[in-house]
Amino acid sequence: MKKGIIVYQSKYGATKKYAQWLQSMAKFDRIETPKANLDNVIQYKTILLCGGIYASGIAGLSFLKKNIDKLENKKIAILCVGASPYDEKALKEIKAHNLGGNLEKIPLFYGRGTWDESNMKFIDRTLCKILQKSVAKKDPSTYEPWMKALMCAAGQTCDWTDKKYLLPLLDYLKEQEAL
Repeated sequence: MKKGIIVYQSKYGATKKYAQWLQSMAKFDRIETPKANLDNVIQYKTILLCGGIYASGIAGLSFLKKNIDKLENKKIAILCVGASPYDEKALKEIKAHNLGGNLEKIPLFYGRGTWDESNMKFIDRTLCKILQKSVAKKDPSTYEPWMKALMCAAGQTCDWTDKKYLLPLLDYLKEQEAL
């Protein structure tokens, strides 16, 4: 049985960067979600899914949802990547929204990504502008962490990716004797 694989889906590059770092640090293989197939992935003892967060959903999660019954004896963890600063409450909401049923016990980790409106697809840029206009109507003293980040990043290019976000996941893998 092979050691581990990172199955990832990256829209703008931050998740790919984390997947590459994880590959180097954990010595796992790496494959993009669209190229992953169950026959290949099932050969690994540990499976890490890395996906960006878009509209509260985790990119690439459909691969796990579709195949979870066949992966029940595997060590599985998820790293989600978003533009907001780490916030425990928000991460719990992401987990509740995405990891119900037979995915409920899968540990979820977070890495902060990037923000570059000039690189965003039209629909993403438009949705962000609408959200920014909505948040701007609120009293800034009532902003949640993601709202502050959204308003501060508007019109800027920001890269918050950092290997430090991988440390809790790497510690988890060590505890699970996956490294």
